[in-house]
Amino acid sequence: MPDILALLQNIAPLLEPTTFRQMSQVIFAMLVVTGRITMLGLSRWTEQGGSYRTLQRFYHPELPWKALQWGFFRGRLWQPKDEYLIAGDEVVVSKAGQETHGLDRFFSGLQQRVIPGLSFFTLSLVNVQEAHSYPLEITQTVKSAAEKAASKANAAAKKAQKTEEKRQPGRPKGSQNKAKDEKVALHPELVRIQNALKSLLKTIGNLLSLKYVVLDGHFGNSPSAFMVREVHLDLISKMRSDVARAPAFEGAYPGVGRPAQYGKKLEVRNLDPKYLQATSTKDHLRTEIYQGTFYNKEFAFALNVVIILKANLLTKTQAHVVLFSTDLTLDYEKIIQFYSLRFQIEFNFRDAKQSWGLEDFMNLKETAVTNAANLAFFMVNFSHALLQPPRKKPDAILLANIFQQLARLGAIHPVLQPSTDP
Repeated sequence: MPDILALLQNIAPLLEPTTFRQMSQVIFAMLVVTGRITMLGLSRWTEQGGSYRTLQRFYHPELPWKALQWGFFRGRLWQPKDEYLIAGDEVVVSKAGQETHGLDRFFSGLQQRVIPGLSFFTLSLVNVQEAHSYPLEITQTVKSAAEKAASKANAAAKKAQKTEEKRQPGRPKGSQNKAKDEKVALHPELVRIQNALKSLLKTIGNLLSLKYVVLDGHFGNSPSAFMVREVHLDLISKMRSDVARAPAFEGAYPGVGRPAQYGKKLEVRNLDPKYLQATSTKDHLRTEIYQGTFYNKEFAFALNVVIILKANLLTKTQAHVVLFSTDLTLDYEKIIQFYSLRFQIEFNFRDAKQSWGLEDFMNLKETAVTNAANLAFFMVNFSHALLQPPRKKPDAILLANIFQQLARLGAIHPVLQPSTDP
């Protein structure tokens, strides 16, 4: 318990004394509990003063989780000299019943199917030097009625399009050119993510210099790139392997018609050697890395594209991955490294589910669900800090405050310390 209180001292001013005491009891129980992490399970492992009713009282008031997550990270985990980037991804947890706030049907990457459950989009800060992710912004996905209706209509339209007769080749009669403006109408999903990004940047302020947001291949499209650029950051993501790409047109203008913008479409398996940046061979596998500034017709701007081509020298089979960034100056090694670090957020999801109750909580109301999810991710960071050696020895005043907190735990009428204000 002294270690817990010592680590929580920098966020103690953000909570009421009673709430802080309850939180310390919950964290202690989480660290020692065996079995599922529910309120009933935790209440069996708390010390004196941590009854089931006490735990219930902790989960139901609104808590300043943004300030708590950031305050703990800044005080215990932040390395001022290290480089950070933002990683984002969605985590889906299965839930039964009908009453849980936000309960809907979401696609689970683990089960590879749509399941009933809850969805949380998480933004984390990834320390590049440590190769470790720290979740800070957790937003629950709650679909509106309009969004559900639009999704059903879109699915029905796609299904109808597949059953229609094949359209004749060429451009449909009467169709007009569509201008590719920088302004893009964002899907509600991207609006939620953009609001979460703005909230995280506002919380961080000027303490960190952040330049990149790393998202998985689901966001390797023009609207997502626009969404990130609108908050003055650059996107790093993965593009579909079959998406057409072309360099800028380098030929002479013939003097007739509109000047050509795109060059010849790239053949990924037969790229120009001028784009080759590195090559290596290991265990009959040859890896070639290409980089160039290319265009795609869905994007209104050029992209910094990295193509990783692998070939099996024995079977002659090939496979490739296409990464891209909206920062045209970023070298290929950084793009590969930063995108690889995105996977660290998956370890956060694993720990939150397996160890800290993200998959186990049975809360129903919106506030209680928010508290349970945020607490699970807070414990991901807290456990990491608990395993680290102390960066500096606490001063005498801090130690005295910790021992006073210990003495008051479980007290019905704790003795309040006299004010030191003049």
